[in-house]
Amino acid sequence: MTPSGTLLSASDLRKAYGPTNALDGAEFSIHAGEIVAVMGPSGSGKSTLLHCLAGIVTPDSGTITYAGRELSAMNDAERSALRRGEFGFVFQFGQLVPELTCVENVALPLRLTGVKRKEAERTALAWMERLQVDDLRGKRPGEVSGGQGQRVAIARSLVTSPRLIFADEPTGALDSLNGELVMQLLTEAARSTNAAVVLVTHETRVAAYSDREIVVRDGKSRDMERAI
Repeated sequence: MTPSGTLLSASDLRKAYGPTNALDGAEFSIHAGEIVAVMGPSGSGKSTLLHCLAGIVTPDSGTITYAGRELSAMNDAERSALRRGEFGFVFQFGQLVPELTCVENVALPLRLTGVKRKEAERTALAWMERLQVDDLRGKRPGEVSGGQGQRVAIARSLVTSPRLIFADEPTGALDSLNGELVMQLLTEAARSTNAAVVLVTHETRVAAYSDREIVVRDGKSRDMERAI
């Protein structure tokens, strides 16, 4: 049974790729406004867990419940709508569209939901200002630094006011100084909107920004708060 107030929870998730068990009974839960770090060594299953929670990958078995709805009961269109509107994503290398300017990249999720260009870019610029990259509005991703590009990507992840943000190694391609700035801005922005954040990382200094840590090893998860 999902605890009261839980935004997203997963129980007994299993996922195999051929003979390899990527997830072997993993559990997860997160409340609105909470930042949960998912930690573990390379190949432990933490990214597979994130992709299952986000509805990108379908687990072989187990249940994932978001806001009282079972993800496996949704069709592809419903899961896509969820990812466009209620979920935000930040990836290790930003994954900005190189042909678009930075403001067009940030506005893109709104444009995909039918928001008119001027309104979408006005909202995008407001988020870029909060992430301290509004001066990059007319530049293309190839013309900005890694740290700047990642802040643009965070602005894009927040532009639809999502309830849940999935951040997969968001500082993995950055030096420590830019990594600290990105994490500070990401967590401040998320808390200002009460968005929950699933933060996949292998770095303890990044996990320190979270409220709680879950360690994944050999496809199994362990909530460190409950383990103490």
